Amino acid sequence: MRLAVGGKPALFYLPLTVAERLGYFPGLGLNVEISDFPGGARALQALIGGSADVVAGAYDHTIQMQAKNQAIVAVVLLGQFPGYVLGVLNSKAASYRSPADLKGMKIGVTAPGSSTHFMVQHLMVKHGLAREDASFIGIGASASAVAAVKRGEIDALVNVDPVISLLESENLIKVVADTRTRAGTQDVFGGPYPAAVLYAARDFVNRNPRTIQALVNAFVRGLAWTASHPAEEIADFMPEEYALGNKALYVQAIARSLPMYSRDGRFVPAAADTAYAVLKAFDPAVAGANIDVTATYTNAFVDKAR
Repeated sequence: MRLAVGGKPALFYLPLTVAERLGYFPGLGLNVEISDFPGGARALQALIGGSADVVAGAYDHTIQMQAKNQAIVAVVLLGQFPGYVLGVLNSKAASYRSPADLKGMKIGVTAPGSSTHFMVQHLMVKHGLAREDASFIGIGASASAVAAVKRGEIDALVNVDPVISLLESENLIKVVADTRTRAGTQDVFGGPYPAAVLYAARDFVNRNPRTIQALVNAFVRGLAWTASHPAEEIADFMPEEYALGNKALYVQAIARSLPMYSRDGRFVPAAADTAYAVLKAFDPAVAGANIDVTATYTNAFVDKAR
């Protein structure tokens, strides 16, 4: 299996690394080759281009691709809210009052076209701006994002932990929108919002149901393990470089992120509807398409895994 992911060290994708490090893939007869890309949009391109079979990525892409007549289906929910954080660099923080002040800024996102990009575009349009009223720069979701802030290459960023926790601890940014909590997700998106998922082309899923079932089984096990272990123990299973040189802060970031992860991998229709409403509001391609939200996910494999 060729699995693409955009920014594997990000806590957004922690359930993937848990399943990998605990040996759940080979334990279920799978040989999974993981390719890590700078952001979710690049992982999606790998799937569409045929160099990946499945993607650990943002649920948003299943809706976006249906608008382009590409049948992509999510088969297990990893994150029940996103964990994206909009931070303004301290040099700009004093003059920031609302997302309307993002006009003219250089904003770092994990990759253009990724869900971090979608979040800031959503906030801009929600506050009266056009989505082209700022410039967007791909900075990844790990050490490269930290470096972009420290070099002053951007004015603001949308990123995830542990990057955000590290930047906060060094007093480099002011957090102005935060979806690491249920309340923050409600404030930004107006409702529950599905985050990381495992998705694939519907044709591939239909042709390989046993393989997809084994993958989903591995992720459901990983979610259960994550929910039942403390942050310190989870951190010990992660590659050392994921901590960005600060293990204690990494443990704190994991502890803060634990509520983000799905407990059972199931999709909730109301959350999928929220994602559609958000995308429709700022993406003309989605707004102009006839979208069947129920076709963008399935609980069939998760229900069988459970």
